Amino acid sequence: MQNIDVFVREVGLRDGLQIHPTFMPTERKLEWIRQEAAAGVAEIEVTSYVPRTLIPQFADAEEVTVKALQVPGLTVAALIPNLRGAERGIELGVHKLNFVMSVSRTHNLKNVRREREESLADFKRIVALARSQPAESRPVIVGGLATALGCSYEGRVPVDDVVKYAVALAEAGADEIVVPDTVGYADPNQVRQVFKAVLAAVGNLPVAAHFHDTRGLGLANVSAALDCGVRSFDASLAGIGGCPFAPGATGNIVMDDLCFMLDSMGLRTGVDLEKLLAVRQIVSETLPDIPMQGALARAGLPRNYRSAAQRQADSERQLVAQ
Repeated sequence: MQNIDVFVREVGLRDGLQIHPTFMPTERKLEWIRQEAAAGVAEIEVTSYVPRTLIPQFADAEEVTVKALQVPGLTVAALIPNLRGAERGIELGVHKLNFVMSVSRTHNLKNVRREREESLADFKRIVALARSQPAESRPVIVGGLATALGCSYEGRVPVDDVVKYAVALAEAGADEIVVPDTVGYADPNQVRQVFKAVLAAVGNLPVAAHFHDTRGLGLANVSAALDCGVRSFDASLAGIGGCPFAPGATGNIVMDDLCFMLDSMGLRTGVDLEKLLAVRQIVSETLPDIPMQGALARAGLPRNYRSAAQRQADSERQLVAQ
């Protein structure tokens, strides 16, 4: 297996599809998962364990999870809003449970219908449940801080509040923290400020980033997070998605453009760019009404482009030759 410098995680099947009114057939979702895994994306958030009456797109959550778990080498993740979601995920054997709460009180009330302290209490119960499982089947528990970089209802979110809840999730037993720009409010300077503060506060706990491109700053914010030492990023194929409880929140950063930017910078992701671009056809054919973004898809790879892995191999051969 080749060395990886930056880990990319696909969230389009959850964050990308959750607000789309047309149901994507289960087999097409699974084809998307299989082909993107074959392109080298090693972690995919495949669904969310929420009531089908709330988000009909995830009515097939069980089947999608079970069959995704059959894809060799793939880390299968799912979003959970509460303990019941965690119970479902553990029953199904999912590898990673992505718990979400909001730093913004207003957004937390609208998104999961409870106070932030109630979310923290539920997270502690989720951690206890996970730790009660046999070590070989224990899922990774991720604490996600929605609206950490801005809220459609409250505007700018205080950095101290972000740090407070990041530390609370860490102390409750999170294996990883994710800091999302749920509504695409962030700019690179703010990203550096928030991520430096969170990284300093949670010590050695892994911290990942989840950016939206609502105002065109998504990849610039990735670059800023890289400067802080972040090495794991969520993205969505073709940039689809948004939050149903955050007015104005459009799509995630484009997975294909993210991988190209990182690769161009000499950072290996393990993703085959041409294979990744081919996966877009599944979405465009199945959901012709869904908006699809992507500069790399429009322009193609530069002439005679060599990937970061190829350039690294070239350098190693030159060293041996010397």
